[in-house]
Amino acid sequence: MSDFIKIKNATTNNLKHVSVNIPKHKIVAVTGVSGSGKSSLVFDTIASESQRLLNETYSSYIQDLLPKYIKPVVDSISNLPVSLVINQKRIQGNSRSTVGTITDIYSSLRLLYSRIAVPFIGYSMKYSFNNPDGMCRNCKGLGEVKSISIENLIDFDKSLNENAIQFPTFQKNGWRLSRYTESGFFDNDKKISDYSKDALDLLFYSPKIKPSNPSENWHKTAEYIGLIPRIMESFVNVESSKYKKELDKILTTNICPSCHGTRLNDEVLSAKIAGKSIADCCNMAITDLFDFVNCIDNQTVSIIIDELKTKLKSLCTVGLNYLTLNRATSTLSGGESQRIKMTKYLNSSLSDVLYIFDEPSVGLHPQDIKGINRILQEIKTKGNSVLFVDHDPDIIKIADEVINFGEGAGKDGGNLTFQGTFEKLLHSNTVTAKAFLKEHHLNTLRKDFSNYYKLENVSKNNLKNISIRIPEKAITIVTGVAGSGKSTLIRHLFKKQYPQSTILDQSLPHASSRSNLTTYLNIFIEIRKVFSRSNKVDIAFFSVTGKGACPECKGKGTVKLDLAYLGASQQICEKCQGKRFNEQALSYSYRGKNISEIFDLTAQEAMNIFYDNPVIKHTLESIIRANLSYIKLGQTLDSFSGGELQRLKIAQLLSQKSSEIIILDEPSTGLHESDIDHLIALIHELVIAGNTIIILEHNLSIISQADWIIDLGPRGGSLGGKLLFQGYPIDFIKCQKSYTASHLRQFIKI
Repeated sequence: MSDFIKIKNATTNNLKHVSVNIPKHKIVAVTGVSGSGKSSLVFDTIASESQRLLNETYSSYIQDLLPKYIKPVVDSISNLPVSLVINQKRIQGNSRSTVGTITDIYSSLRLLYSRIAVPFIGYSMKYSFNNPDGMCRNCKGLGEVKSISIENLIDFDKSLNENAIQFPTFQKNGWRLSRYTESGFFDNDKKISDYSKDALDLLFYSPKIKPSNPSENWHKTAEYIGLIPRIMESFVNVESSKYKKELDKILTTNICPSCHGTRLNDEVLSAKIAGKSIADCCNMAITDLFDFVNCIDNQTVSIIIDELKTKLKSLCTVGLNYLTLNRATSTLSGGESQRIKMTKYLNSSLSDVLYIFDEPSVGLHPQDIKGINRILQEIKTKGNSVLFVDHDPDIIKIADEVINFGEGAGKDGGNLTFQGTFEKLLHSNTVTAKAFLKEHHLNTLRKDFSNYYKLENVSKNNLKNISIRIPEKAITIVTGVAGSGKSTLIRHLFKKQYPQSTILDQSLPHASSRSNLTTYLNIFIEIRKVFSRSNKVDIAFFSVTGKGACPECKGKGTVKLDLAYLGASQQICEKCQGKRFNEQALSYSYRGKNISEIFDLTAQEAMNIFYDNPVIKHTLESIIRANLSYIKLGQTLDSFSGGELQRLKIAQLLSQKSSEIIILDEPSTGLHESDIDHLIALIHELVIAGNTIIILEHNLSIISQADWIIDLGPRGGSLGGKLLFQGYPIDFIKCQKSYTASHLRQFIKI
């Protein structure tokens, strides 16, 4: 078998007839500027084809249940191994999913306690908070209880007929509201503030009862129930994201008073090993739990202990030693999720597998990257191949081979411009090499700040009595190793005290699969108006959900074919060829382009069409200033990288100019080192516009340009949470107890 994955003439997305041999059983890094074609080769060509071919080996029934992968545009791919993709997508999980359950460490811990805990209370399932016999009866194993804030739910100055109930589906003429207005219990035109105590209790808290004198519109078999239990039953106590935003406004969440957040009942909590309950173990940082397990000397459970130690050590290796097992998976960052997935493969017996990583350095401090490098080396040592996309030189330099794409983005990218060792890359004429060799200088200014945003003696998680000050209209960088408390300090404590703050991160905006650049930035309606005015026709012709939709695919561009025993297949619509619009809509044009062709333009190209429309032009300028000029107007949001999404949100801020405090959570994610200068210029532009910028960041290029630095540490979890430094960058590099300062001293030239 060949030692290379051979790709011939790949033209997926923006790839320009790329042919490349990728060595197997090696670590291969793929680099290049954002949008240069890295993901098109690694994920949309190699990973997609590998997983598509693997899925074809299953029965048609199983295939129908599996994710669908589009066949890449390539002449041939040979010697392709089975691949495992470890991406940055957050681990999906409901409110019962924790770090302990997702890593199976909690299962091993339950087994340990069922064997040697005193007193013996039952077998391992008894220790599960998802089991009726083990869960706390009050919170049903969730560890917290939710209650409705009546003040946020009800406008007491309005009547039922005036929409006093501030929640969807309870509006006037809504059927849920009729369960109150037609019950015969209330004066529907009376202000809620004028209700008697008995009437309020009936409205809010009544159990199910039969109304004695309802109106003729009341359903004969219906029962009346108070507003609070109805909302709890219909919306809160269900696993659904529907109305999440509205629920957040009316719900308050508190730690369960019965189990104090442990999720377990008293019987389970009574069983202990060396004075510790299973809940105590779940509250320990991973490093502390390892030490606890390591001290258990009992030969009857040695196999369980060895397995636990191996799993815990794997989390420490990837820099997650600060996590606790009871941490909800919904609170994990993309980088934390990716590293948890990594640990699953460390102890795998599989070999000759292609492991594909999407920016394994994301969310990591330079100090933490050493652990990731060890993992990649271990995976290779076991006879596997490693292929990853990244921008960080600290991780790229461990690769046996580097493949670089460029040199521009979008239509200016897609070319393979270098292949060889890291040392040879540094001598190449590529944007990547120039970025890695660039000299970096520290911001040495000590600006005189007149006003500060302050937090005094705040505590949460591992932060204890922290006091900080953040200068107004300046760039403040908050640094520290993973788990040191940055997010707790800024995203939670600071945001709570200064709710006017806007947080920009890499999360996908809540939008449908039809959402794109124009719909997100609210210029789609203006583009439709331009076409409507120019062609003197109904504006509905330029909507894929209106008169303009292709009748065959209903404006989706694709048609799902049910091939019975062969399974379902997604095909480009033959009638519109994927353009989504019908023939009449496509017959109208504006400056030589029909509506479908407009969506195929990049933001930069669209400027030549809409140069005299102030609304569209202003938004397009914001997109270009956010370094997204290469993005097509019709590109759906679900295809954006994390870094592109964050820059899209920055573009939205630039176009609206509506915020004063902007929190950027790792804005360097997905950015090539050469793009960092554009980002820093953008951040300065936001400051000049009167904004205060707070950045949670590990990237040394960005840290070096701060006006003010706050550093937490020295490590993560229980070993972190301390304020190591706050002040000017020129003073920060002298800080001897900070890992960040140590790496910064090596990085800059003074």
